[in-house]
Amino acid sequence: MNYSKEIAAKLLETSAVKLRPEHPFQWASGWLSPIYCDNRVLLSYPKVRNLIVNGMLELSSQFGQYDYIAGVATAGIPHGMLLADRQEKPFVYVRAKAKEHGRQNQIEGYIPEGSKALVVEDLISTGMSSLQAVDALHQAGVQVVGVIAIFTYAFPQATQAFEQASCPLYTLTDYPTLLEVAQEQGYIEAEALALLDQWRMAPDSWKP
Repeated sequence: MNYSKEIAAKLLETSAVKLRPEHPFQWASGWLSPIYCDNRVLLSYPKVRNLIVNGMLELSSQFGQYDYIAGVATAGIPHGMLLADRQEKPFVYVRAKAKEHGRQNQIEGYIPEGSKALVVEDLISTGMSSLQAVDALHQAGVQVVGVIAIFTYAFPQATQAFEQASCPLYTLTDYPTLLEVAQEQGYIEAEALALLDQWRMAPDSWKP
C-alpha cells in the first residue's frame, strides 16, 4: 500500500504541517520558510499514529534483516519506539551530542558492536541530524542499514548528503506530495505552488 498521499493529508488535517507562504516562518537557522512541520502533533491522534506505524512497517521491509531500531533524539524517539514495539525489537536512541555528565552517553540504551540498526527520524530537512546519528552508531561499531522518516522537504542538498554517506533513505511522504494534496483539498491556491516550489530548491536564500 502507498501511504504517501494519505499521510500527507493527515499532516495537513491535524495541523502537524502548516503552510503560510504569505507570512513565512523563521527557522532556528535563520532561513525563512513557507512551511512548518511538527510531527510530534501526530502522537496525539491514535488512528494517525497507527497509520504512521503501519507505513513504517512497510518501509522497513526495504532494508532486509536488522537487529535494532535507533531513534534520533528527540522527535524520532516516540515514532521509533512505536515501530520497535510493533516489531518486538530492542530500541535505543541517539543524542545530538554526548551528555556532559553521568556516563556521558550519546547513544542511550544497550546496543552491542556488530549489531545492525535501522534509524528512525521524524523529519528530514538538510539531513544533518540523521546523518550525525548514523555516524555515532558507526563509531560504536554498529552497521546502519538505512534511515526512515515520516516526511522530507526533499531538499537537493539532503539527497546529496545521503548519497555521499552511502546511506539509504525512505520517507512515508514528501514535500511535492504534500503540495499536491494541499492544492487538491483547498489548503493553498494554484498561484502559491510556484512560490512554494521555489523555496524547496533554494531554502537558504528564499524570500517571499
